[in-house]
Amino acid sequence: LPEPVIQTSAATADPLVPNTGRPYNPVVTVNGWTLPWRINNGVKEFHLVAEPVVREVAPGFVVNMWGYNGQSPGPTIEVVEGDRVRIFVTNKLPEHTTIHWHGQRLPAGMDGVAGLNQPAIPAGKTFVYEFEARRPGTFMYHPHADEMTQMAMGMHGFWVTHPKTKHPLISDVDRDFCFLLNAFDVEPGTRTPKINTMTDFNIWCWNSRIFPGIDSFNVRLGDRVRLRVGNLTMTNHPIHLHGHEFVMTGTDGGPTPLAARWPEVTADIAVGQMRQLDFIADEEGDWALHCHKSHHTMNAMGHAVPTMIG
Repeated sequence: LPEPVIQTSAATADPLVPNTGRPYNPVVTVNGWTLPWRINNGVKEFHLVAEPVVREVAPGFVVNMWGYNGQSPGPTIEVVEGDRVRIFVTNKLPEHTTIHWHGQRLPAGMDGVAGLNQPAIPAGKTFVYEFEARRPGTFMYHPHADEMTQMAMGMHGFWVTHPKTKHPLISDVDRDFCFLLNAFDVEPGTRTPKINTMTDFNIWCWNSRIFPGIDSFNVRLGDRVRLRVGNLTMTNHPIHLHGHEFVMTGTDGGPTPLAARWPEVTADIAVGQMRQLDFIADEEGDWALHCHKSHHTMNAMGHAVPTMIG
């Protein structure tokens, strides 16, 4: 069993350059990190620990969440197409759980749906998932056990499968960022999300961070940039980039055909979707990247405020 790696800092960690296994250009997880692994007889092994965590959402604002390996979202998992992957999942929650590998092609018994294709992982126990990373792309992981509670508490993470060889539909980039959209309902004076909220969230996050706590996406002039975005909130988000045009080059279903790509400045990302957006950073300066639903950019400031106009 690999020793679990725990990370509690909310800062953006350096990309994890692979020192074993097949090489690839690693991603940068915004306000997050990539989970280390070990190679055991040709199998890439990871250890995820599902547990209660405390997340700094912004400086001075902390929330009690559930996550993985000390963080919400959990660490990013990076593999290469064709890798044999083994993930040990230890449950330190006060209830049962599973992990569903969202978007992956794998055996049904590894899909992580409690009561359908596996028994739930009891508290205090470890379950082993093992499968081949069959196709390259942008994916995520989250529970399929008591989803309303566990996903509302922040249990999810990113997964990137890099192509094993040069791919005709996946271009090389200089900077590769990933983050998940998530939301919470945290009443003033409290630290624990209200898990029964369906629509009136007051904390709209990127990787469980809000402005000014979200780290900037730092690139050089002329860099080829990739943004990998996943939506695990309860509504869609039109993600808008200032000063540039991007092309949607992939989804959790795989790379998009060249004939289906066109320049855009806003991509609407629905619930449960992943989107891969590529652009050239050819305009110097500080540029905004945000959801174009105005009350999402305001977070809790616009809630329950009386109209003072007229």
